[in-house]
Amino acid sequence: MRVVIAGAGSVGRSIARELLGRDHEVTLIDRSPTAMRVAQVADADWLLADACEISTLSEAKVDGCDVIVAATGDDKANLVISLLAKTEFGVPRTVARVNNPKNEWMFDESWGVDVAVSTPRIMTAMVEEAVAVGDLVRIFTFHQSGADIHEITLPHDSHLVGARVGAVEWPADCVLAAVVRDTTPIAPAPDDTLEAGDELLLVTGQGADLATLQSLLAGTQGAAAS
Repeated sequence: MRVVIAGAGSVGRSIARELLGRDHEVTLIDRSPTAMRVAQVADADWLLADACEISTLSEAKVDGCDVIVAATGDDKANLVISLLAKTEFGVPRTVARVNNPKNEWMFDESWGVDVAVSTPRIMTAMVEEAVAVGDLVRIFTFHQSGADIHEITLPHDSHLVGARVGAVEWPADCVLAAVVRDTTPIAPAPDDTLEAGDELLLVTGQGADLATLQSLLAGTQGAAAS
């Protein structure tokens, strides 16, 4: 896979190193000479230029890449880069960094963004996930579909403890995607039994009733068949 990353700061370089470690081809673009720390990501191709310019994206051959990552520290730039990549070069997949959560509403398909990654929101979710047992925590939103990934650690008094996955009446637009038990991820099968302390990862659609899901999981209302 060929990936172009706009923004060679600490975020962009970290992404590049991870991708190169997985044998992907990476090009890094940045307009600041001080960001040209080529030795830190020596296996990447580097381009000193403004990624908001069509000529720069053309020089980087983004029309032949699989993904472009707009990872600068400027939300306006990330939106422009995503829009140009999608509309002018037909890049199949665009990923954009959201620096200010107040701007997150703009990072959608109208600006050419397929996936928006808000570092503040992810960090907030991780903090909530680290301290909350029995609370449904939104981890990630797929901006193209509007679906969410939620996490909950099953409390000891939940009605679902001891229930078979296939016997649980999950609310509409809710799918149990994975169970993490201790440190082991499990693809849930109908005959698997849920245990206290299980970390459940659920995918919910836009029409999902999260209050009903929270009540089912936390055990404050409703019950699951066993």
